[in-house]
Amino acid sequence: MNDIQAHIRSPKRTGHIEFYIEERSDDHVISRMPVAEGILNPFGVVQAGAMVWLADVTATVLAIGSQGISPDGKGFPLAVDLHTTLVGNQREGEIKAEARFVRKSRRLIVIRTRITGQEGRLLAELTSTHIPAG
Repeated sequence: MNDIQAHIRSPKRTGHIEFYIEERSDDHVISRMPVAEGILNPFGVVQAGAMVWLADVTATVLAIGSQGISPDGKGFPLAVDLHTTLVGNQREGEIKAEARFVRKSRRLIVIRTRITGQEGRLLAELTSTHIPAG
């Protein structure tokens, strides 16, 4: 327990997050992230923020789709609300994010992203709401 206490007191935080977009289509995006040391919390499981980051970026890629984003960022689908439910975790292997539309209109996009682990076990669900940057 002393190592955990020392970690909690330490001002330094580091990590390394890396993932790969495996599949893109008009109605879904699938990404995979290896479970590596840089995304583990002090207890040796995936840090919740790493799962949220994976889900958020995967959902944003889906929201962008094939539309162009202007150099000044106009049209970029800004996430204005992220609701996450964490229901599981794991220590090794990889995790998968699958993003699908709940609602898509010109002014509002809602996406549900499921994070699953080994053997398809649900780890988290993130529902994100996006609006186009103006």
